Amino acid sequence: MTNVLDAQPDTIDANSAAAWWRQAAVYQIYPRSFADSNGDAIGDLPGITTRVPYLQTLGVDAVWLSPFYPSALADGGYDVDDYRDVDPKLGTLADFDDMVTALHDAGLRLIVDIVPNHTSNRHEWFREALASPRGSAARARYIFRDGLGTNGTQPPADWTSTFGGPAWEPVGDGQWYLHYFAPEQPDLNWKNSEVRADFVHTLRFWSDRGVDGFRIDVAHGLAKDLPQSLPSQADLDAPHEAGSHPMWDRDDVHDIYAEWRTVFNSYDPPRTAVAEAWVIPSRRARYASAEGLGQAFNFDLLEADFDATAFRDVITFNLELAAESGSSTTWVFSNHDVVRHATRYGLPPRAGSTVKQGTEWLLSGGTTPALDAELGLRRARAATLLELALPGSSYLYQGEELGLLEVADIPADDRQDPVFFRSQGIDVGRDGCRVPLPWSKTGPSFGFGAGAAHLPQPAWFHGLSVEAQEHDTNSTLTLYRRALELRREFQTDERLEWIDTELPDVLAFSRPNGWTSVTNFGVAPVALPEGTVLVTSSPLTAGLLPGAATAWLLR
Repeated sequence: MTNVLDAQPDTIDANSAAAWWRQAAVYQIYPRSFADSNGDAIGDLPGITTRVPYLQTLGVDAVWLSPFYPSALADGGYDVDDYRDVDPKLGTLADFDDMVTALHDAGLRLIVDIVPNHTSNRHEWFREALASPRGSAARARYIFRDGLGTNGTQPPADWTSTFGGPAWEPVGDGQWYLHYFAPEQPDLNWKNSEVRADFVHTLRFWSDRGVDGFRIDVAHGLAKDLPQSLPSQADLDAPHEAGSHPMWDRDDVHDIYAEWRTVFNSYDPPRTAVAEAWVIPSRRARYASAEGLGQAFNFDLLEADFDATAFRDVITFNLELAAESGSSTTWVFSNHDVVRHATRYGLPPRAGSTVKQGTEWLLSGGTTPALDAELGLRRARAATLLELALPGSSYLYQGEELGLLEVADIPADDRQDPVFFRSQGIDVGRDGCRVPLPWSKTGPSFGFGAGAAHLPQPAWFHGLSVEAQEHDTNSTLTLYRRALELRREFQTDERLEWIDTELPDVLAFSRPNGWTSVTNFGVAPVALPEGTVLVTSSPLTAGLLPGAATAWLLR
């Protein structure tokens, strides 16, 4: 055995009140697509409450709830009208409280999304800003600038929005506001003390209602330093020294999170937080520090090809990075923003980042390049079983426990993602991973609700429904349940020790108590080390581990 990797501290009780998050299995719920309680085609909070027994049986430790706030859904709920209320389509504050109670009674924690980079254009602050003159206190909460040209008819800069099109929007009086995402998402000015105070109020509001933690959307984007003479888009795109970009990952963003940490630590147990920070890895540790948010997403495995060397490099690096910050790392393969990994792994590899892998396939309606769905699912099951054996938190996206593929052939008239509309269909967007879940083999929405679903479900969903897999010992759902049960039993401290297999396509490591994970990234079956086989992602072949498969053993 080689390369012992130790996290800090050396031993940790992952189920303790203060440190439950360090090695938690967290299940992401996209609420509009999880369960519909009233037949209006939209998932809701009472629907989640009815499915708490399912989550408890699945064996996860916590739920991460994507935005449930009042919203016009210009960006799937990430355009927030009111940070301290529930969208009436999804329920009420009383429904939220009932859900929290049900989750806590089942031994599950709750993490909620906070979207601090921008509000919606329907937020009371922004409506007040539009009704107020330039230079007003109301406009100072956002980033307004005078336009260029005669009467300010040209944008202040040539910036491009993340969703396509210009990043500056005119308001009709010669001024423009910044929206780095959709026009319906005006960016907040985090140099404004009123903005900072209001978000402290929001964090306390939800913490007081029993929320255990927060996922911070665009955590690297709050602190901006915009000179009077704005840089061009080319200037923004040019290389910058770490911490010096005018828009992203500035050092002063951590002053905000130090203030938030004071809020989190005022509760017993302290509230946790995880940063969505798309930054270079060496910059991630500060977001995850005990003085900051406490944990940060790493998307490195999500971006890696299904390859033993790539996986080992990513795992080693991120465990070392976690030790540097004193945090634990996070692992994720799928979420509400990317093509599901059962599909990505079934497509031919592409150069560069795999985050966008599947784009061509989606644009073709799921016909080219050819998808090997069986291989994709085998690899996805193997990768997830490996993930669940790693130290740190595992983030699972709703439906991956069913082996769901990306839904590619959604008609244009049914699409909802602003990426699709603002790119004129050049990018089909993220609707394919947000299609409502199939709970039963029959019904107008496969048990999602009493009527139709807000995004069309394909006919093949019936065979992957919870009902279809519930009692199938070989199903993906059964695999997840068994793996999560074993994980909770064997997950103790955060050490990992690599095992030299002398096979370039085989990755193996041991955890405390003799718990061992072996993954065959190749094609030919390989022999397993001595030990009792606990679970495999695919059946053994004459006692050998087949290609694209993972086994857990007790040695």
